Amino acid sequence: MHIFEAIESRRAVKHFDPAHRLSAAEQAQLFELARLSPTAFNLQHWRFVVVENPALREQIREAALGQAQVTDASLLIVLCADLNVWSKQPEQLWTHAPSEVQDFIVPLIDGYYRDKPQVQRDEIMRSCGIVAQTLMLAARGLGYDSCPMDGFDFAKVAELIQLPEDHAISLMLAVGKATQPAWPRGVQRPLSEVVIRDRF
Repeated sequence: MHIFEAIESRRAVKHFDPAHRLSAAEQAQLFELARLSPTAFNLQHWRFVVVENPALREQIREAALGQAQVTDASLLIVLCADLNVWSKQPEQLWTHAPSEVQDFIVPLIDGYYRDKPQVQRDEIMRSCGIVAQTLMLAARGLGYDSCPMDGFDFAKVAELIQLPEDHAISLMLAVGKATQPAWPRGVQRPLSEVVIRDRF
């Protein structure tokens, strides 16, 4: 599927075939493509919690207002990120770069994030948003549909997946084979309202 077609046809689907599962090869391809998403300083903050246990999915569905896509989608991904990844040997992610690049970038990482919890949180949310879109478009390219989700009890889901204290949940993503089309697309704001040239 051409990337433009994937963008135009991607919709938030609510109804999935509960009998369908992505193959191991399809899952691997999806996550390999996701890993190519950009992150600040190449930190790759994201962690993909793929929830496969049916009982756990039922518990998460309860924490998500009973939304059926939690249990019915082929894949349920709780998209999390490591708030402190910047402090966990980030130099390992730059070993292939020339030494002058390493000497410049690695010290910048510490200065950018240390003692700045808001910056740390803002950065992981940006990174998760980017990788979520990559996952959704990759899924569409594979012929699947998806639904990004934030309508759930974040604290309860964190407890259920045993989220480490230095991580945060950004959103959940359901991926699978749609059984019903998405609702009609809402009205898009005109470009004249959303595109600003130079200044407001």
